[in-house]
Amino acid sequence: MDEIRTFTGRKDRSTWIFTTIDVWSRLWPAALVGRRSYRNTRAVLRDVRNRMLRRRTVFIVTDGFDYYPRVVREVFGPMCLLGQVLKTRRNDRITTVERRQTVGTPEQFEEALAKSEDSATLNTSFVERLNLTIRQGSAYLTRRTIANCRRKDRLDDHVELLRCHYNFVRPHRALKFGREIRTPAMQAGLTNRQMTFRDVFSWMPTPIRLTIFVVTIERQLSCVGRAA
Repeated sequence: MDEIRTFTGRKDRSTWIFTTIDVWSRLWPAALVGRRSYRNTRAVLRDVRNRMLRRRTVFIVTDGFDYYPRVVREVFGPMCLLGQVLKTRRNDRITTVERRQTVGTPEQFEEALAKSEDSATLNTSFVERLNLTIRQGSAYLTRRTIANCRRKDRLDDHVELLRCHYNFVRPHRALKFGREIRTPAMQAGLTNRQMTFRDVFSWMPTPIRLTIFVVTIERQLSCVGRAA
């Protein structure tokens, strides 16, 4: 989990986009636009919790934002591990990296990292790469842009549409299996094929489709409906 800093209207009106990623599937399960506050941190983590399989230990890695330990304990209880990566910068360069095992025992962290298919150390590189993809895919979020967003509600809808495209439409290069390149939604088992925006805009909530898709994309579809 991480945050992207941007602004709406004027440059002195800082706005944050909370981003999350499931590393194994590369799915972007939840996002939130707003202040970098305790309330918003809790809201996005509750959204993640409501979208995941229950009764499984959650392994979360974040930056050093102060609210994360308290909120993670509140939302997930004992079924979680929280590691934090603190980076010190000087002249726009990272000088030191500190890794903290904030919630959980050393034995639990050792076991979780040993089972991990993606990294043997605590790191936030996967969500930081997602942040770069988000910035590259949005004129609102490009650095030093003249096309910044003027209203928060427009940025809300924009991020939801971008998340829908990332999860269901855009093949992910890290998910290449032979000739097949899967989308994160395919890897996560939410759909068996790459979707298009035609599929999204023409989606109808029949009982079978409702069972498969409603938990994951109901907010995204409502966003698309408003945009249409």
